[in-house]
Amino acid sequence: MSVAVIDHIDTDPEVCGGKPRIAGTRIRVQDIVVWTEGGQSADEIVAGYPHLTLADVYAALAFYHDNRALIDHQLQASEQFIEAMARRRDPAP
Repeated sequence: MSVAVIDHIDTDPEVCGGKPRIAGTRIRVQDIVVWTEGGQSADEIVAGYPHLTLADVYAALAFYHDNRALIDHQLQASEQFIEAMARRRDPAP
């Protein structure tokens, strides 16, 4: 019997701003994407977050590949927010 990605990925407007996340956690799909693009393996992610399973990590990656435009947009929005906060905190002379 196979388990659908939907069993591992959840969205809730009350949690993580409604962004797709690993069900039952606050770890967003975009977090998994950033970590893997940064060179971490699925095994390393699970070692750092032992409440996750390899299936959770791979489900997040599968969700990303099925919804790449959505997650890429969320990543870009997060980066823009961080940049705006940095400018706000440390305005240029």
